[in-house]
Amino acid sequence: MRTDEFQRFQDGVTGVMGFYGRSVSNFALDVWWGALKGYDLTAIVEAFNRHLANPDVGQFPPKPADIVRMLKGSTQDAALQAWAKVDRAIRHVGTYCDVVFDDALIHRVIQDMGGWIALGARSESEWPFVAKEFENRYRGFRMRNESPAYPASLTGIASAHNGRKGFKSDPPVLIGNERRACQVLEEGLHALASPSRGRCPDGEQEVEPAADARTAAGREEQVGATA
Repeated sequence: MRTDEFQRFQDGVTGVMGFYGRSVSNFALDVWWGALKGYDLTAIVEAFNRHLANPDVGQFPPKPADIVRMLKGSTQDAALQAWAKVDRAIRHVGTYCDVVFDDALIHRVIQDMGGWIALGARSESEWPFVAKEFENRYRGFRMRNESPAYPASLTGIASAHNGRKGFKSDPPVLIGNERRACQVLEEGLHALASPSRGRCPDGEQEVEPAADARTAAGREEQVGATA
């Protein structure tokens, strides 16, 4: 949370505890703030709501540890969902072409792990360890409530080759929610002060990764192409 969100946070904690007929001292508010300030305020509100609606523990007022436990579970869930998108894209699109996910944090994590091409070159035996590294890095950013700089798109083999030869590359493949992926692309390009290479669709839909003649049909074939 940001320091200017303290009042909203304080009002929220006071309101929740008042629901249980409890008052909150200034000391207790400081404890709550110290325990949760590293998380996003929206995520905190959702965690409180889940506690209130929990049939097992919702009848008891929450402690900071209860909310932290829920928030850590939320970051784990988010990391697993993000990795599922990456794994599916590697297997069904491959790393021949550029890709843009609907989650900018995926771009940053993959960049920190060596890039899209390097990810596709990892062997099947390494894949569980790659998944764990991705999830840990992703959770770290989420738990620290960071919005780091990221590459607008993840460069594939074709673009890397064309860039060296001075040739033009095809637009990237959008992965996940098309409108959000387009927004990730445009905001990434804007941060680099570069012209947009894509056009946002008018509608919003989920885009399934689709292979074509220029993309690998799966991870195993793509690994062979990069060997």
